[in-house]
Amino acid sequence: MTVTTENQNATAPGNDGANAARGGDGPTTGPENASGNGSGAGSTAATPSVPAGRAAAESTGARTTEAAGLINGARERIDALDDRIIGLIQERVAVSGVIQEARITSGGRRVNLSREMEILDHYRTALGRPGTALAMTLLELSRGRI
Repeated sequence: MTVTTENQNATAPGNDGANAARGGDGPTTGPENASGNGSGAGSTAATPSVPAGRAAAESTGARTTEAAGLINGARERIDALDDRIIGLIQERVAVSGVIQEARITSGGRRVNLSREMEILDHYRTALGRPGTALAMTLLELSRGRI
């Protein structure tokens, strides 16, 4: 499929237009590519003619290799934090299971709504309105849907 840009000067085979709608992570088509100067300023795909530092910058959305290095380092840290968060969530789910089992075997209910309200308030106070949504997700993971 061929997509034509607004200026009707550039086309790119294989670009279905969905790329632009989602923020563009693949080949782009635009006046910067149509100029024939070979700059590839609008392309995010690494080619043999693109220096490695520039390809790294393009893969991060950065305009310089220095910024790309900073972004890549920060992304690695976020990935490590996400792994820790996932581990903590899994631990929370296990502890919640112990609590539910003890409550049920003692004749109580599986869910303690007043405790859940405390948790929701704690997250809302610490993180604002999105904290409530996060707490709801954690509660659902821990006790299932009610």
